[in-house]
Amino acid sequence: MPGSVIGKTLNLGYPGNVSRSEDAVIVNRPVRPTDTNPIPFGAPVVLNADNTYSLFGASNTAADFAGVAIREVKQATSYLGAPYGITQYNPGDPCDVIERGSVTVTCQLGTPTAGGAVYIRVAANASYPNAVVGGFEAQADGTNNILIPNAVWKTGKIDGNNTAEITILNRNKP
Repeated sequence: MPGSVIGKTLNLGYPGNVSRSEDAVIVNRPVRPTDTNPIPFGAPVVLNADNTYSLFGASNTAADFAGVAIREVKQATSYLGAPYGITQYNPGDPCDVIERGSVTVTCQLGTPTAGGAVYIRVAANASYPNAVVGGFEAQADGTNNILIPNAVWKTGKIDGNNTAEITILNRNKP
């Protein structure tokens, strides 16, 4: 049981938490300023030719996978009306991404197994209405999701919030 305390099971963390730091490679680059979508913590990202990150989307392939946006201390740049609980990197913001190592993510489909395959959804499927494009999954779904060959589910444990741990085995993008 993950984190048992007096008969209680604790959550595994929040999406985007670096879960094991001994082998982590983390790189900071800006989110492409012309993007319209922010990059949420725990989301897969791609590295653009202009040295910026973008959210992994429907047109991306396994070769485009550059890592996972991690939850780091994010400083407010404006103190007037600054929102609390920021959970994303907006276009133009500096973005921390784990390119190798272990990180917690939301598993939106399937049950992770230790060392099991990691998929990212690239197309909607009416059979799984809660599975969004760009989400991590532990179950193949035809051409609706793609296998990320350099990532595995770390422990196979998943908590009540569908948070689980993946390990990126090697850097896909330098």
